Amino acid sequence: MKKIKLFLLTTLLPMLALAQGWPANYGGVMLQGFYWNSYDDTYWPALEAQAGELSQYFNLVWIPQSANCGGQSMGYDDLYWFSDYNSSFGTEKQLRSLIGTFKNNHIGTIADVVINHRKTPNDWFTFPAENYGGTTYKLLPGDICHNDDNGKAIAQAAIEGKTLSDKDDSGTGWDGMRDLDHHSLNVQTNVKAYLNMLLNDMGYAGFRYDMTKGYAASFTALYNSSSNPAYSVGEYWDENVAAVKAWINGTKSGGNIMSAAFDFPFRYTVRDAINKNDWRNLKNASLISDADYRRYAVTFVENHDTEYRSTKEQQDPILKDTLAANAFMLAMPGTPCVFLKHWQDYKQDIKGMIDVRKFAGINNQSASNMFRNNVAYFANKVTGTNCQITIAVGPNATAVKPANFTEIVSGHHYKYFMANTAETAWIDKASGEYTQPFNAKLSAVTATAGTQVAYTTDGSQPNANSPKVSGGTSIVIDKACTLKAGIVVNGKVTGIQERNYTFKTEEPFSPYSITVYLKDPTTAPNSWPFVNFYCWDSNNVEHEASWPGTTVNTTTMVKGDKFYYRTYDITSRRHYVNLVFNHGGSEGQTVDVRRISKDAFFEISSQTNKYGVNDITDHYGGGGDPFKGDIDNNGTVNVSDVTALINKILGTANYADNLCDIDNNGTVNKNDVTELINIILKL
Repeated sequence: MKKIKLFLLTTLLPMLALAQGWPANYGGVMLQGFYWNSYDDTYWPALEAQAGELSQYFNLVWIPQSANCGGQSMGYDDLYWFSDYNSSFGTEKQLRSLIGTFKNNHIGTIADVVINHRKTPNDWFTFPAENYGGTTYKLLPGDICHNDDNGKAIAQAAIEGKTLSDKDDSGTGWDGMRDLDHHSLNVQTNVKAYLNMLLNDMGYAGFRYDMTKGYAASFTALYNSSSNPAYSVGEYWDENVAAVKAWINGTKSGGNIMSAAFDFPFRYTVRDAINKNDWRNLKNASLISDADYRRYAVTFVENHDTEYRSTKEQQDPILKDTLAANAFMLAMPGTPCVFLKHWQDYKQDIKGMIDVRKFAGINNQSASNMFRNNVAYFANKVTGTNCQITIAVGPNATAVKPANFTEIVSGHHYKYFMANTAETAWIDKASGEYTQPFNAKLSAVTATAGTQVAYTTDGSQPNANSPKVSGGTSIVIDKACTLKAGIVVNGKVTGIQERNYTFKTEEPFSPYSITVYLKDPTTAPNSWPFVNFYCWDSNNVEHEASWPGTTVNTTTMVKGDKFYYRTYDITSRRHYVNLVFNHGGSEGQTVDVRRISKDAFFEISSQTNKYGVNDITDHYGGGGDPFKGDIDNNGTVNVSDVTALINKILGTANYADNLCDIDNNGTVNKNDVTELINIILKL
């Protein structure tokens, strides 16, 4: 317990203090909560639902730039900074709920800050004017670098009679959007207000600065001195360690470093060791190999830019040994950032690695020393605040056997050993949900040979009378339980570890149909001439017709109101449809309505650039499973539907008729009558 308290103190106290770039002796782990086109998995409510589990392993979660970009986007073509946070990942309300839930679970949310460039939606030089806190913020043509787009911007400015900044880009230029001149006082005013809003209004804990090669490091110092984030990390994409160190030093203000950096040199050493089949590459220089800089190193082995995306966008991925790559990173100093795809694919292994890291007390400034290496393996000893561990990776990791250490966790091409001075038991299988029985190895990490491990599976504290096994013995876990294990020393059980296991068996999925209803927009105040439904699904496949979609003429009455509707098939648990309602052309369309996987009712709201859409399912659905119940298809749900449902049951109705299977249990029976009566009573 003392070790756990010490770890919590060393991890959480830096969050309370004035941070300079990145907290010292920080023991936290970060998750990159997205990958390229991760619109499903990074949907704000989907991430929020995982807060309880994530909080057991991650202290920070980095999410995409979260404002509206004018269409489906990963956020790097930033358009709005203040006024519109309805993005491809969810609504502003959902975003705020996510950040708040994370905070309540002791997770800090890291904002992706894109300020190197900015989008102009309609022409070369017109940025949106946004009102925030009673002040209007707007960038001007004079805020654009003089040499933007390799001279194309200045040529266009001459045609339009605009005046750009008289200063060239202070970093690397980038075609496609307007590069901002950070020397401009107006740019600085806008950025400072923007960052202040992210921290103090939205509730973010810190920043990940995108494309920091695009502007001078001194501006990161300026902005962080103004906003004072607890965490700041820059994407200075360079495999040369001297170049990344120079950027970090460039962020100094008053002699203090104001930002950490992603350890790209570390990433490339790992990539080369694995892809070139030479594990000696892991000794190559990186930020974490320098004691003066490892505090400011955020390590990673894959991200949204390096990952394999498709055959057309292969990028520069690590080709194999993903587990070994993560095992090495999570044992080393620096602040590790786990890639979402790796977390999803290897969750239980990564949990086990983080368990070891946190128990040992490894932080971003821990000492690390090479122990052994050759072409087929590499081993380091890392000293945490609680104990020392040895990490061995590579095809021949089994050749590493450090004296006075006990092997506690292993997997494909990796092994973790813990110093026997830890005097603890260890359970190699992390807590979590499993789908089938497994073996959990109970290790005795102690200097005393022959020490046994006592354990219980009912949540009680093990004692000398509990079942015992020799250290290194595996026991079968085949049902949900709380496993506790400790070493038996002089008749007492100490060094107790705990794991909580659950089991889940997924029921087979049965495809079903949903109906999407749009309240009649052909009457005042909208007075649409006709109604189109443009639909594409979670696989980015258009349904029935390309833009502007299918003209809908089918209507029904619900609670006295007229609705246009269409039916769509849902083919898997992760399948959904997206819609844009429109009456043709770019002017007469709504915002995207995303992630619909059950019957839903919508209405058109006010129009600005695009019509807004309100979800009115709760009202028109009667508060139950609203889209079901109109069994006789007369436009209302009433007592006659009970009669119709009984007749269908007597006629052995097929549960695939989603109007009949009211309680969603896969059959149509008397339970559905009860459920339908409840729906009618709520109307």
